[in-house]
Amino acid sequence: MEEQLSLIDLVLNASITVQAVMALLLAASVASWFMIIQRIIYFRHVRAEMLEFEELFWSGTDLAAIYNEGNERAAAGETLGMENIFRAGFKEFSRLIKQGGVDTDTVMDGARRAMRIAQSREEEKLEQHLPFLATVGSTSPYIGLFGTVWGIMHSFRGLANSTQATLATVAPGISEALIATAMGLFAAIPAVIAYNRFAAKVDVTVGRYDVFADEFSSILVRQTYALAARESAKAKQA
Repeated sequence: MEEQLSLIDLVLNASITVQAVMALLLAASVASWFMIIQRIIYFRHVRAEMLEFEELFWSGTDLAAIYNEGNERAAAGETLGMENIFRAGFKEFSRLIKQGGVDTDTVMDGARRAMRIAQSREEEKLEQHLPFLATVGSTSPYIGLFGTVWGIMHSFRGLANSTQATLATVAPGISEALIATAMGLFAAIPAVIAYNRFAAKVDVTVGRYDVFADEFSSILVRQTYALAARESAKAKQA
């Protein structure tokens, strides 16, 4: 208990600059932990939704039925990830097919373009807060080091005005300065670990999106050629 009070006393007795550095690092640490927890929940939700949608997509259910089933959830903003990519591609595909007289390449280019746009938006959602975590991880040690250097300078300035130069005289000032370095590391280490972990998750998820977009494009190509063949057969019959 005495050690804890001693630590608090060191923080309270630190210079204004060192206290400001400590407050900044504490705020950065709290904010980064909030974002880390938020990202963990979000990535788990994305993975669960992706597995659920993949199971539905490859179950043999009609694509139009899958699209219509998700209309209400999409209107409420409850769809995300792979389903949003599917909906964007299928919506553009259906729109171009209904126009009639549009060649296969134009239909597929429009569908792929819509899926790329939707995928870019989903990537932005995945990468949300990652730049902040990278900034905290890279700058916090230097901010803490600045507080340490400033605190030591302040301690030695006080030593110059002291009549008796002993270790006991400068020890409190150096101790309070080193706390700033410790807080910098405390803020940086979790942020760096979380950033690397989330960046890897983003790469894996985006890779899954790419594979799905290619597979879905192949299905749409087959449907486009099938529709073109039926229209050609009707024209010959007429």
